Amino acid sequence: MQTTITDHLTVLAERVEAEFMDAYVSGAPASARFRLAIRTARIGGGVVLSMRDDPTGYWSKALGFGITEPVTADLVDEILGFYRAHDDPEAVLQIAPAALPPDWAEICAARGIEEGHRLVKLAAPVEVVGPATTGLRIGEVGPADAPAWASVVLRGFGMPLDGLIDMVTAAAGHGGFRPYAAWDGDALVAAANVFVMGEVASLNTTATLPVHRRRGAQQALIAAGAEAARRAGCRWLVAEVAQPAEGTVNPSLTNMLRAGLRELYVRPNWVWRDRG
Repeated sequence: MQTTITDHLTVLAERVEAEFMDAYVSGAPASARFRLAIRTARIGGGVVLSMRDDPTGYWSKALGFGITEPVTADLVDEILGFYRAHDDPEAVLQIAPAALPPDWAEICAARGIEEGHRLVKLAAPVEVVGPATTGLRIGEVGPADAPAWASVVLRGFGMPLDGLIDMVTAAAGHGGFRPYAAWDGDALVAAANVFVMGEVASLNTTATLPVHRRRGAQQALIAAGAEAARRAGCRWLVAEVAQPAEGTVNPSLTNMLRAGLRELYVRPNWVWRDRG
């Protein structure tokens, strides 16, 4: 018998991630939607995002499933059918381990879905995350600083500005977003965002320009995000970072753990490529 996720915190973590990703992609200006060939849909209680002309291979993803209805072979076929209908050759399915059905391996094998890299989901009560200090100035990002914030986000993640800058700039003005930044003098050098949704807030989009790393920017931005979540009345702060390879360290994960967040679960990316 197929089931849905029952753990409340896992549901919150999956839902808030799906909503902030949808806000990024669905909220792109018309010119960016056309240039990047963006299409979006709500299927099976989740969010399906297609960016056929994505220069990074990051943005086409389907997530937020297993909450209102179970994950099944039919649901997966509907998701993949959406990508095929829009000539999108590759996408990532992000599904919490608790939502995967017993026959998931068979579903993947029949459709050419392969396991990719893994993300660590983290969570903490908002009051756990305390203040942090840095020599950089930390503050909220207003409309005038939104383009610089978007530029730092993209460059910090190694993404090109061309084609994506308008989409990320527009997201800074979304009602659920609380964008923050660190400044070195007048230069915006690190960025982060908190997406608020009811009792949960997602800390995401944390990036620092390489030359300004190791100055405490991430730790201070995590603290600022937690304070924003508290002011918004949230009970929980969640985040996700790449799981480091064995024997290596991911500084972002280290910063999250140092701030007081704890591992909730590890979620693989499930990669689908259209092989015709």
